[in-house]
Amino acid sequence: MATDTQSNGSLIYTLEDKPEPPAAALAAFQHILASIVGIVTPTLVIGGVLGLGEYVPYLIAMSLLVSGVATFIQCKTIGPVGSGLLSVQGTSFAFLGPILAAGFAVKNNGGTPEDMLAMIFGLCLAGCVVEIVLSQFIDKLGKIITPTVTGIVITVIGLSLVKVGFTDFAGGVGAGEDLGKPINLIMGSIVVAVILVLTFTGSPMLRISAIMVGLVVGTIVSMVFGMVDVSKAGEGDLIAIPQPLKYGLDFDIGLFIPIAFIFLVTAIETSGDLTANSVIAGQPVKGPVYLRRIKGGILADGVNSALAALFNTFPNTTFSQNNGVIQMTGVASRHVGMYIGGILVLLGFFPFVGQLFLLIPKPVLGGATLVLFGTIAVAGIRILATQEIDRRKVYIMAVSFGLGLGVTLVPEATQNLPAFLKQVVATPITLAGLSAILLSLAIPETKEISEAVDEASEDGATA
Repeated sequence: MATDTQSNGSLIYTLEDKPEPPAAALAAFQHILASIVGIVTPTLVIGGVLGLGEYVPYLIAMSLLVSGVATFIQCKTIGPVGSGLLSVQGTSFAFLGPILAAGFAVKNNGGTPEDMLAMIFGLCLAGCVVEIVLSQFIDKLGKIITPTVTGIVITVIGLSLVKVGFTDFAGGVGAGEDLGKPINLIMGSIVVAVILVLTFTGSPMLRISAIMVGLVVGTIVSMVFGMVDVSKAGEGDLIAIPQPLKYGLDFDIGLFIPIAFIFLVTAIETSGDLTANSVIAGQPVKGPVYLRRIKGGILADGVNSALAALFNTFPNTTFSQNNGVIQMTGVASRHVGMYIGGILVLLGFFPFVGQLFLLIPKPVLGGATLVLFGTIAVAGIRILATQEIDRRKVYIMAVSFGLGLGVTLVPEATQNLPAFLKQVVATPITLAGLSAILLSLAIPETKEISEAVDEASEDGATA
């Protein structure tokens, strides 16, 4: 039976309660339903855009296995590593831009898929050190990584990924003349419609699984039009054996900087996710216990991302959507995390799970990722909306968005820069983030508030 729920009386099981196995397994299933699409989708996107083909099922299997181990570490805690909260770990969308840029850099130099993966995992293994170190100083980063900087970066992450999602929506990379066919657009639209209908009219259970259901419905409808190729569904290994450094490691300092910067930003994002988790779980959000949890959670993010690189998958981070599952179920027990981790590890040993996701037609996947990537951008906008928008912040945002989106829309603008500098500034997330940090440090604080900006806007409109 549940114990004292502290400040949150809506909880059925609090942080240290141990639900009976049936209740714990049910809660774990709900968390997995809410997160499994998010865990495997980054790998699907990376594999599709970089043309990794036959490697994808194994990479997906490793993403599930590592997410399971990472969730166990985050919830259980091992020494100082882990928050001790019911916090699900999964593959991070934030790294897609820099990872794709690194993959294309290797591919354009004649590299094989193994070469691309070696470079990506080498960069990510080195980058996780940034988050591991920052975890111990997270309380001192507030002056540099402000909510304005974080909001700008997260917004640019979402907006820069929309092109990837919309390309799939229209048919996918390599679709050729089939890109933009009406049937592709219809399939993508069906998925978006299903997600919206379930999100706003479905039961709580359907709402948390709206994206998964959208993918299933879209795939079934696509089968009617012959868009699903099941001929290769049974191919491949039956069991995925984890092989550390299967593809080796490589490194390039120019490609490393954008990835290191994302590790810096995700450390701040994880801090926010764990703070929200603490609120929902009725735990303190200030004081030594809270600070220890935040530092341990961010440290776990870094350690788990190192495990991901070693075991051939992409960086891990805390999943914010699972905070909603805690609210919905009233189960905040961290012991449920052991069940979640166990189920994900079990799924990770079977490559057929990845093969099933590969059956999803590109337009169907694009419909889901369009919503996911758009949601990331909205999350950034919501962070910015919590700030008082004075003239200083207006110009920080204006310049940062202009540079970040500018290099996305006109990538040729950097083609004559030195190779090292091009690798750094050609990534919109890095360019926007560095711009936001430098401008925040360079432009002095003012006492102007949003009314002053409104007056300036009116003056400009009448000029």
